[in-house]
Amino acid sequence: MTNRFSGFIAFLLIIIAVWLNFNFDQPDFKVDDTLSLTEFSTSRAFKHVEEIAQKPHYVGSKEHSIVRNYIVDELQKMGLEVQTQEGYSLNKQGEISRPQNILSRIEGTGNGKAMVLMTHYDSAMHSSHGASDAGSGVATILEGIRAFLEKGSVHQNDIILLFTDAEEIGLNGAKLFIEDHPWAEDVELALNFEARGSSGNPFMLLETNGKNARLIEAFESAQTQFPVTNSLAYSIYKMLPNDTDLTVLREQADINGYNFAFIDNHFNYHTANDLPENLNKTTLAHQGSYLMPLLHYFSNEKITDLKSDRDLIYFSLPFGEFVSYPFNWINPMLILAFIIFLALVIYGIRRETLNIVGILKGFLPLILSIIFSGLVVWGFWKFCLFIYPEYSEMEQGFTYNGYWYIALAIFLSLAVCFIIYHLLRRSLRTASVFVAPLLLWLLICSLIAVYLPGASYFIIPVYFGLLQLFVMTRIEQPNRILMVILSCPAIFILLPFIWSLPVALGLKMLFVTGIFMSLLFSLFLPLFGYFRRLKLFAVLSFLIFNVLLFIAHFHSDFNPERPKPNSLVYLQDLDEGTANWYSYDNVIDDWTAEYFQEKDKSTSSTESIFNSKYKTGFTQKADAPLIKISQPGIIIEDKGRDSLNHRSYLMKIAPKRPINKIEIFEIKDVDFKSFKVNGLEADDIYLGENKFHMFKRRWKERLLTYTASNQDTLRIEFSFEQGDQPEFVLYEAAYDLIGNEQLKVKERPQGMIPRPFVLNDATILKKTIKID
Repeated sequence: MTNRFSGFIAFLLIIIAVWLNFNFDQPDFKVDDTLSLTEFSTSRAFKHVEEIAQKPHYVGSKEHSIVRNYIVDELQKMGLEVQTQEGYSLNKQGEISRPQNILSRIEGTGNGKAMVLMTHYDSAMHSSHGASDAGSGVATILEGIRAFLEKGSVHQNDIILLFTDAEEIGLNGAKLFIEDHPWAEDVELALNFEARGSSGNPFMLLETNGKNARLIEAFESAQTQFPVTNSLAYSIYKMLPNDTDLTVLREQADINGYNFAFIDNHFNYHTANDLPENLNKTTLAHQGSYLMPLLHYFSNEKITDLKSDRDLIYFSLPFGEFVSYPFNWINPMLILAFIIFLALVIYGIRRETLNIVGILKGFLPLILSIIFSGLVVWGFWKFCLFIYPEYSEMEQGFTYNGYWYIALAIFLSLAVCFIIYHLLRRSLRTASVFVAPLLLWLLICSLIAVYLPGASYFIIPVYFGLLQLFVMTRIEQPNRILMVILSCPAIFILLPFIWSLPVALGLKMLFVTGIFMSLLFSLFLPLFGYFRRLKLFAVLSFLIFNVLLFIAHFHSDFNPERPKPNSLVYLQDLDEGTANWYSYDNVIDDWTAEYFQEKDKSTSSTESIFNSKYKTGFTQKADAPLIKISQPGIIIEDKGRDSLNHRSYLMKIAPKRPINKIEIFEIKDVDFKSFKVNGLEADDIYLGENKFHMFKRRWKERLLTYTASNQDTLRIEFSFEQGDQPEFVLYEAAYDLIGNEQLKVKERPQGMIPRPFVLNDATILKKTIKID
């Protein structure tokens, strides 16, 4: 076989490997509404999504009750007894609401121990339709449990269906269930269905306070068809503050469980574009492919012994392959790899197929390619933000054309790598050059073994690289097809991580994609190093980069398919008797131009700190007309002194209009000795001698966020030292800006949606409250 023909086949194999990597990890979707009633039907599940996501149904909205009633009706149609659980819940972040959970229990033949299938039914404030987050979870459970009941199989374990409320506010519904519902004591295992986008593979993510071995072994035994998961995500997840309902169950009740969530098309997350038509039906089918085998398996298996004293490394591959091995293999595999590496280097030097000078020179292109790949991609993205300032309006950090930018970063990195190795190749021998990447990867795996052991399966491509090095020390011109086959494990193991990182964390992480792409490239040196025309590959990669740049540019504008997020709020200061328009937008558009002329950088810091996931503050400010808005009734009662001689007060805040949110900020630094909201004691955070330091860790001194589901009076009881003088700022907000008869704010034109994650489309009253 000629070199030219083998080279063509090698490139074809790389393309096939990449294609396989992205196209054989999900079930196929086909219209299946005529499928047997004992089978999970994606089409039937999707009909639930269409019913649930007709309108935004956040806590306190009229549609919220409609969705709750729909779920109750569907459960009752199955012959299930349904109950609701309602009560106030206050979390550690000072977020209080009155969730209404929906529950049902299917009793088994066993001892009453239960598994819980859970998701939440509220949508994100204030404009999300919640088709994916988490209408997809509700639909998956409703259709899955219907099919399960239709089979009429006898099962041992009880099955609890839990549709939580107020998840989007602060996981309050899950907290209420754990703290106040008697069924919580019976739960041994939970399956939670979530979404952070509207497409892609649902990723399995564990929740456990112990080790993962038995959970992973049980997951394997259930034989899900298309598992997508890895222990790297598990290790990272354990290190980060987590925010799913399942986290509450783990932290407060030591309940093990599995999260299933998808993140692709992240730009739809929490937006008015989270619509049924934007939910990928293949993704919904994938959720069903998780639920059904796990439901059948765990409904009969022992679920009281899922805690373990050992961890497993695990990862998934295309075609539903799942690999796992013990954590205690990490160090032996690493040591063995080092031994093999040293032996091969010595062997190669003795055979004179490797030389020390060539090995040392091999570090130069490796280091340069890593550094320049990261810098060039970083500079490219900064340039994009400069020429496309509208990208800053995407609160999630992932633009509508974000996938094109990931591909751009990959090919730009490839162009850098090819040109650097081309410029330096004359003084290098390929076998010697490959020693440097292998040593670097071994050092990376050593650090991983210490600091991120869940990623230790990265050693597997290194083993294949060691095999390539052995071949290269034996054969002057190795077979290219063999070399690419031995490099393919790097594609299957590393490329999904490289691709998904900017999706999950935003395009600000593109430079990391560039760095990791250069590291992946280094594992293909046994193939590319034997090509003579690396400059041609550099030019080709750069041409592809430019083509992708051209495509990305023509998908950079906002239109009805890619609507522009924008924001407008009206804030009336009752202390000053003034009113202003505010916006979080950096770029004024046709809709907001009616209210703002140019950026006013004098925005008060206090008025820029409403509770926001991304800590976004106001960027625009303009004068607004004073209108009549019913003020909240505020009553302050001096309760005298408590048993410790602390001054005690009761503050009642009674809304006089339909509201959605109240936020209270502390102006003066006061050491509260006690703090209750609607009878709920604030969680104790012990730091030093002072008990209630939870209030000191608030961002910008935010004390409390109350999401109203009715017009109940907010009752706050607190005590403090003699001599302190608490002073609060109250913000009362209602999502009634659009359609307000006095302000006459027009509806957004087509191609615009409300900016998510921030207090938006609201009329806000501000009032200072002083305790003398």
